[in-house]
Amino acid sequence: MSAEANLAGLYPPDGQQVFNPNISWQPIPVHTVPESEERRFLQMVANETGMQDVTLESVWSVYDTLFCEQAHKMDLPVWVTPDVLNQLKQLKDFGFEFLFGIHNRVEKARLQGGVLLDHIRKNLIKATNVSAHQNLKLLAYSAHDTTLVALQMALDVYNKIQAPYASCHLFELYQEDDGNFSVEMFFRNESGKEPFPLTLPGCQHKCSLQRFLELTDPAVPQDWEQECRVPSSVHDTELFVGLAVCGSILLLLIILLLTVLFRIQSQPPGYRHVSNDGEEQA
Repeated sequence: MSAEANLAGLYPPDGQQVFNPNISWQPIPVHTVPESEERRFLQMVANETGMQDVTLESVWSVYDTLFCEQAHKMDLPVWVTPDVLNQLKQLKDFGFEFLFGIHNRVEKARLQGGVLLDHIRKNLIKATNVSAHQNLKLLAYSAHDTTLVALQMALDVYNKIQAPYASCHLFELYQEDDGNFSVEMFFRNESGKEPFPLTLPGCQHKCSLQRFLELTDPAVPQDWEQECRVPSSVHDTELFVGLAVCGSILLLLIILLLTVLFRIQSQPPGYRHVSNDGEEQA
């Protein structure tokens, strides 16, 4: 919905594009990918919200809901005092750092925001081929605030502030007079102000594309499934083959055991004592 709202503002219909004079809008495709590809305070939050299990990982959703309601100028519940809201914000901020950073931040960044960063890097490289992409002016990704945090964590530029509605992380590609390319980053989180510049650690605000790629390379996964230890189809095939072999061996052992038992039962009886009168005695 956010992507569609942004595109409606970027591309108002004109001329033959106007299909209804009362609607200043035209349909624009939005591409997505399948989905397949402190305890006492927390207890109070659980009691007030009705949530069964409030943890550091889930408390951010409570604050996020209140943040959205406050942004829409809705009345907050009576239990949400300024102090409670501030404590929730601190827990949410720490929860984000816990999820995306602190321990093994670089490794987490590779497996989280590094995936999106990899797409952005590849598109920047493609855009340098001016002859092949002369009509390409803008690539836009519409996502959640958590996606934005993950990306900025991967770039090591996260400022630990809740991203408001319509926040935007901008990557601008420039071709310099000498023919080389440079990248500038900005973050817009307030409509009434110009976006403020972001500087990639280890580079200047205007960072050469080559240096930008070098500095961000550690934050990009080379083989996401392997690094996440996600079972691949190859591993699944090996598992099925292994199970089939073990099953076949077990079946052969059972057949062999049954064969031995059958032969033992079919053999003629051994020595038996016979009495003088010809009757067999056990």
